[in-house]
Amino acid sequence: MAYQYDLFVIGAGSGGVRASRVAASKGYKVAVAEGSALGGTCVNIGCVPKKLFVYASEYGHGFDEAAGFGWSNKGAEFNWSVLRDNKTKEIERLNGIYGNMLGNAGVEVISGFASFVDAHTVSVDGKTYTAERILIAVGAKPFIPQFDGSEFVVSSNEMFYLDALPKKALVVGGGYIAVEFAGILNGLGVETTLAYRGDQLLRGFDQDVRDFASEEYRKSGIDLRLNTDVARIELADANDQNGARIVHFKDGHSEEFGLILYATGRVPNVDALALENAGIETGKNGAVKVDNNFTTTAGSVFALGDVTDKIQLTPVAIKEAMALIDYWFDGKEVDFDYDNIPTAVFSQPAIGTVGLSEQEAESRGLDFRVYQTDFRAMKHTLSGGTARSLMKLLVNNADEKVIGAHMVGDYSGEIIQGLGIAIKAGATKADFDATVGVHPTSAEEFVTFSANALKERK
Repeated sequence: MAYQYDLFVIGAGSGGVRASRVAASKGYKVAVAEGSALGGTCVNIGCVPKKLFVYASEYGHGFDEAAGFGWSNKGAEFNWSVLRDNKTKEIERLNGIYGNMLGNAGVEVISGFASFVDAHTVSVDGKTYTAERILIAVGAKPFIPQFDGSEFVVSSNEMFYLDALPKKALVVGGGYIAVEFAGILNGLGVETTLAYRGDQLLRGFDQDVRDFASEEYRKSGIDLRLNTDVARIELADANDQNGARIVHFKDGHSEEFGLILYATGRVPNVDALALENAGIETGKNGAVKVDNNFTTTAGSVFALGDVTDKIQLTPVAIKEAMALIDYWFDGKEVDFDYDNIPTAVFSQPAIGTVGLSEQEAESRGLDFRVYQTDFRAMKHTLSGGTARSLMKLLVNNADEKVIGAHMVGDYSGEIIQGLGIAIKAGATKADFDATVGVHPTSAEEFVTFSANALKERK
C-alpha cells in the first residue's frame, strides 16, 4: 500500500521534534502534528519558563544576602508582568526556532490535534493522513484529583500566565514541581504554604536528601505542612470567581488563599488519541505500552517520552528518539540504559542526584558504604544566611565504584552533570580521591571525602 508519509509524528515536543528532524534528514517523508505550540511541554509550560522563573525568584533572596557584601538595597521592587511578558517573548522566540528547524529539515508541520483512525491512519481536524509508521510523542499533562471545589485550583500550566501574583498561595503536592513552584512563589515575595499528604516530600529521592531539603525549604520561608490534605475548597465570595479561596483541610481547620496550585503529578496525555482504533494498549495511568524497541501493540506505531511513563525527563525523550532512529535505519536493537540518569530539582536550594539512593542500594542487597557531609557554603559566611549544603557519595565495596552521588545546595544541577559522566564511566572512589579539587568551591567536597566523612557501611 502507498502511504502519504513514511513517518507521521503526533506531538512536536522534544522527542517528537528530534525523531522527525533526523528521520527527514535520512530521506524519510515526515509530517508532525501539533495542536499547541512547537517545543512541547518543556519549552512552553515546563522546564524552560520554570527555570526562568527560578532565576527571577532567586534575586529576592540575593538582595537580602547582598548587604553582608557591602551592597545597599535601596527599595528594589518586583514587577510580575515584566517577568511574565519577557518570559513569553523568549518562549515565542524558541517556538520560531523549532519551526525553522523542522522546516529546514523538510518536515511538514500540521497544526491540530491528531487521533487514530487505524494503525496507519490519523485524523487532524477532519482530514486524514496515512503513514507507514506513526510515532506517539504527546508527553504528559498535569493530574488534578476531582473533589468539591477542585475547579477553583490551577495547575502548573496556568502558573506561567497569571494576571497577577497573589499575596498568599497554597501549593499542594510533594514532588519536584510542587517544591519548585513553592520556591518560585516564596522568592517572588508571596506568602507560600506547601501542603503534602505524606510524611515527607520528594518520594523516590534519597531519604537524607528529602529530610535535608525539607528543612532548608522551611528555613527559606516556606510554610511546609506534612500529613496535610485538602477536604474541599470554596470561593470567599461566590460572586467573584477570581477572588480568594477558602480551603477546608481534612484536619478541620480552614484558611484563605489568593491562589491554590495543585502539583500532584502528571499522567500520559492520551485521552484524545483514540488509541483503541489502532489496537494500542495502555497500562497504568494510560501509559502507552511499548517493547524494548519502543513499538506499541500495533506494530506500525511507536511511542516514546513521557507518554510511556518511564522517566519523565526531556533529555530522556531526546535520547530515546535517537535510539529509535538507530533502530529504524541501522537495525540496532535498542539497549537504553535508564540507570545513572542525572537529574536536578530546581527548588531553593536546588537538588542534584545521579545513581542509586541509599535506600535503592539497600533494596538491591549491595555491600556499600556512604560518605556524607553538610556545611555552610563560603558565600554565607558574609551573607548572614543560614542555608547549608549536603553532599553524599555511595561506594560499592565489591568493586569500589561510585554508585550514587547526591547534593542539596547552590549549583547542584551543574555539579551533578559532571559527576554523572564520571559515574556513567565507572569511576571508583580512588578516581574521585585522585582528582584535584577546584578551590574554593562546594564541588571540591566530592573529591575530598575522607574516612572522617564515612557515615556507615551497609
